[in-house]
Amino acid sequence: MPDLHEPLILFTDVEGTLLDIHTLQWQAASEWLSRLKQHQVPVVLCSSKTAAEMMLLQKELGLESLPLIAENGAVIQLADSWDDDEYFPRLITGSPHEEIQHVLRQLRDNEGFKFTTFSDVPEQTIAEWTGMNLRHAALARLHEASETLIWRDSDERMQEFSATLASLGLQFVQGARFWHVLDERGSKAQAVTWLLSRYQQREGFRRVSIGLGDGPNDAPLLDTTDFAVVVKGLNRDGVNLNDDRPERVYHTRKSGPEGWREGLDYWLSSS
Repeated sequence: MPDLHEPLILFTDVEGTLLDIHTLQWQAASEWLSRLKQHQVPVVLCSSKTAAEMMLLQKELGLESLPLIAENGAVIQLADSWDDDEYFPRLITGSPHEEIQHVLRQLRDNEGFKFTTFSDVPEQTIAEWTGMNLRHAALARLHEASETLIWRDSDERMQEFSATLASLGLQFVQGARFWHVLDERGSKAQAVTWLLSRYQQREGFRRVSIGLGDGPNDAPLLDTTDFAVVVKGLNRDGVNLNDDRPERVYHTRKSGPEGWREGLDYWLSSS
């Protein structure tokens, strides 16, 4: 069992996990966030969101200056204190947003696939889709190495679309509410592994890791950490893990920040 009195690190998904999927509130998690900060446990946000919107969220949560993983692992923002790192301030894996956007336009125009990307619509529409305010919605459009979209075609066409992307070195990833296209070289698992290695190199010791997530795109994250919390989510297929042993994985009964709190209560309440 993990222990607050040993070196720990948390990697957590955002929407549907730390934030309520409908209201985007996180207050139910505030007590644990304060407690983790007191014990100097880094809380690394890990999401499909852009780095710009996640850095704003970091400030709101009191997590500024820590690393973060954006765009499903395609973007890693380094800790503010790591300014001597060769990749500071940000490591981007794979194709840039402009190239991905170009591919998507070609597939829509030439093959007739039906979808709407965040780049296709104004901030007001994204705000209506997500419940964000306009400031956050504007930041949600600032992709650097991926694109977010709503799929508007059949399941059969989706399989064809995914296969076509794969042939081009891209992956089609399902989130809690939207779909994401990014380079096949980027993933939450790759980003978590990279950050764990970086922490160990800089600190000289290994931190025990806990991952928390609610959607299918969180499975690579949760399979990479030492312990995992699968927060009850909206997706009908759930989260399928390669290693779902109960001694390593806890499935919550509650959703959103209440489930986030429940998961940490389970793993760390005895600390």
